[in-house]
Amino acid sequence: MAADFIENYEDQPAFQFIKEVPVDWEIKKVIHAEIGEYITIARKDRNSGDWYLGSITNDLKRNFTIPLDFLEEDKQYSLVIYEDGKHANWKNNPKELIIKELIGSKKDTLFLNLAPGGGAAVSIKENKPNK
Repeated sequence: MAADFIENYEDQPAFQFIKEVPVDWEIKKVIHAEIGEYITIARKDRNSGDWYLGSITNDLKRNFTIPLDFLEEDKQYSLVIYEDGKHANWKNNPKELIIKELIGSKKDTLFLNLAPGGGAAVSIKENKPNK
């Protein structure tokens, strides 16, 4: 959700994630959550094999380990991870960001760094076999 002034998203590379996220979901999975503390949700696009994962935390820094066991067996995925930088903080350094690109599968695990008041987003796109 981008409930903010558009000026706050100008020249922000993570805005790409918001532009890509579909609005019609086939599956939604709550990976883990604690009310008032944190939540991580993965959603599968209804029209493709792609998934989108989002994770947020309260004012505490967190490191999450997230198994990708919700993905389909014997398929490869391209992941783009948008996560808080090492010195990010919602209050005084909210825009420090790391973007990583990986290849993964159902057997892999993500390790996400969430700054105080921060979060992470992951685009998980199914790699299509070459014809």
